Amino acid sequence: MNQPIQLDRYRQAAPQLYEVLREQIVTLALKPGDVLSRVDLARQFGVSQTPVRDALMKLEQEGLVDVYPQAATHVSKIDLRAARQAQFLRRAVELELVHQHASDKNLQVIQGLNETLTELDSCLSRQDVTGFMAADRRFHHVLYEHADMLEVWSLLRARSGHIDRLRHLHLPAKGKMQQIIHDHQRIAKAISAGYPQQAQEALRMHLTGTLANAEQIRQDNPDYF
Repeated sequence: MNQPIQLDRYRQAAPQLYEVLREQIVTLALKPGDVLSRVDLARQFGVSQTPVRDALMKLEQEGLVDVYPQAATHVSKIDLRAARQAQFLRRAVELELVHQHASDKNLQVIQGLNETLTELDSCLSRQDVTGFMAADRRFHHVLYEHADMLEVWSLLRARSGHIDRLRHLHLPAKGKMQQIIHDHQRIAKAISAGYPQQAQEALRMHLTGTLANAEQIRQDNPDYF
């Protein structure tokens, strides 16, 4: 039996359960089609079924689980249509953000981006795919944080589960992590140099890679789609 996962008893359980389960889903620790039992999850986390139900309902709203009343809850399959729509929204927002930051040459943004580049290099050297994905998210989070757009970040994150899983499947591909670092370096360099159009072009190229390979990823992992 799995050991109970310790939650912070001074915080509400449902949001913590949601974060843990969401991370397990987007990193494919919980795979598409896996069954999620309220009883088993309540036992694993050491809580009642109520916060488990609330967490699963939020994940259902994000399209990450399929809830069948009086039956079972499954991790949803990856929906390429949802992935494309989420990426479209993200690209539209981040093109504006990198333009703004390159125009402003904000030193805090440049420092934050460079710090995440160091993290990415470290994860690459360890072949830490999950850590690499988290550092990649932090790179983009910097763009929103220093534009006072964290609510927009949260809105987009709630729609990103399918594209995040697609990206996680793509990361182990030969040269993919190196390409991401290269793309991030180009974005950071353009922002640091104060070249808005170059920053936008680097970002546009960066956000096309995974979807351009979506069909091959699906063929390689048919049970996930």
